[in-house]
Amino acid sequence: MKNITISFLNQKGGVGKSSTVFHLGGYLASAGFSVLMVDADPQGSLGNGYFGATAIENLPSTETLAAIFDDECIAPAPSSLCVATILENVGLVRANHQLARHNVPEPEQSGVKQFAIRSLLDELLETVQFDFVLIDCPPNLYQCSWNALVASDYVIIPVPPEDFGAQGLRVVHQAIEHARILNPGLSLLGHLITRMDRRLILHQTYERKLRKQYGQSVFASVFPEANDFKLALSSRLPVTQRLPKSRAAQKMSVIGLELIARLHASINKQQKVA
Repeated sequence: MKNITISFLNQKGGVGKSSTVFHLGGYLASAGFSVLMVDADPQGSLGNGYFGATAIENLPSTETLAAIFDDECIAPAPSSLCVATILENVGLVRANHQLARHNVPEPEQSGVKQFAIRSLLDELLETVQFDFVLIDCPPNLYQCSWNALVASDYVIIPVPPEDFGAQGLRVVHQAIEHARILNPGLSLLGHLITRMDRRLILHQTYERKLRKQYGQSVFASVFPEANDFKLALSSRLPVTQRLPKSRAAQKMSVIGLELIARLHASINKQQKVA
């Protein structure tokens, strides 16, 4: 697999999008894959995870994803926006608060700017090959999320097993369908249950509800609540690198293996249809 681009999208905040991208990307890197993470969220969580909040907040817009949306900025070379992380085979396109002014509603009316992330990746991947591109979307369906959908091969929807986290999924599904007008190859890879605490009856109930409603679209594996994820993040490392023998790292490995299996199944299905 080369250059498989996956967006992580839910219009609700706090559902674990950034944590999923951060730790899942770490697992893929530990499994020998090269990974590019694209932070399309003005909160800049991925950059904060690797470099700390102060370093990310002080970045000029020309060194972040905001540069590709700014008409007043001389477009930087795509390769200059991709920076190395502490992990040898993980690169990152950073973002901070300066992206917020470009994350406008009604992105379908923005002309060529709808293709800004796609153009960035097309140019970047001509010179630097990655097995996976993981895009962390903001908690809305504005310009940055729309751009991510237009640029992606697949979408994963992180969903915590709670009422607020599951609200609005119909609108997210509609956005995916709408994005297929510009990106016909876009597919939903699945719903990933996040922030799961099996000690809570409420979480067990909502997990059953989600599986009944969405069937096999829901990943069999879940992203649990665990302190080891937070401990690893505080060390600026994904859990599979910081605490490789922990239960949290094992859970992330299971999610990663299922993701790869789902991708193989999808690619094989597409090849048969073709």
